Amino acid sequence: MFKGVLTKMKVEMNENVDYYLDFKNDFIYMNSLIGKKLKLKHEGYECLNCQSNQITYRQGYCKNCFFEMPSTAEWIMKPELSKAHLDIEERDLEFEKKVQLKPHILYLAFSSKIKVGVTRKTQVPYRWIDQGATKAIQIAELPNRYLAGISEVELKKYYADKTNWREMLKTENSDVDLVKERIKSLEYIPNEAKLHLENHSFSTLNIKYPVRKHPLKPKSLNIIKDKKYEGELIGIKGQYLIFSDDTVFNIRSNEGLVVDLSFS
Repeated sequence: MFKGVLTKMKVEMNENVDYYLDFKNDFIYMNSLIGKKLKLKHEGYECLNCQSNQITYRQGYCKNCFFEMPSTAEWIMKPELSKAHLDIEERDLEFEKKVQLKPHILYLAFSSKIKVGVTRKTQVPYRWIDQGATKAIQIAELPNRYLAGISEVELKKYYADKTNWREMLKTENSDVDLVKERIKSLEYIPNEAKLHLENHSFSTLNIKYPVRKHPLKPKSLNIIKDKKYEGELIGIKGQYLIFSDDTVFNIRSNEGLVVDLSFS
């Protein structure tokens, strides 16, 4: 039996994505558990920042940490609100410059439909994997988070900006042409960001996940309410564990929970 605090699974891009669960003292290769019966039990909470046992509020943090940490400020979810390039602080200017003033990628990804998004250059392709995208393509590299953010705002008029998790889990592949969509999307980028575009062509990255069977009617496991769950693991996609009874468990949305994990 393993006991630890849930954090986002680490991933490696191979023929199929490889997933690892880091329990501090144990590093579990999750792909090797596919086909086995897993038992999960909720034991408590641990804030990913202060390590207190307070109930987690969002993103694995207690309420106090969530509203104080620079890494959970509003510009994280809304890149267009970034202001470090103007020397304006929101919570911690040094941290904000360190993150916001690095190269960011504006991209299109397909999970259940075409989605536009923004991520730091260092997070490619991990961001796409976490979203469960089966294919993705870079639209442009921009020098800071603000320019990528205002570009995303414009492209959201034509593409989705959120992932439908149920449809993502049911979707195996698609013949959508992201190269063609990328070329089309370039005309929507605002002039302020177009000044930084370089004349590059990009190819589509195809991503395969270790899934034996896609769920027909995925239902989300609420481990806090149910306390425990037992089922056969048949796949992993995005940050979801997929079980044979169509139950799915989102590791990312349960960060900060202390759980017992065993398998047979």
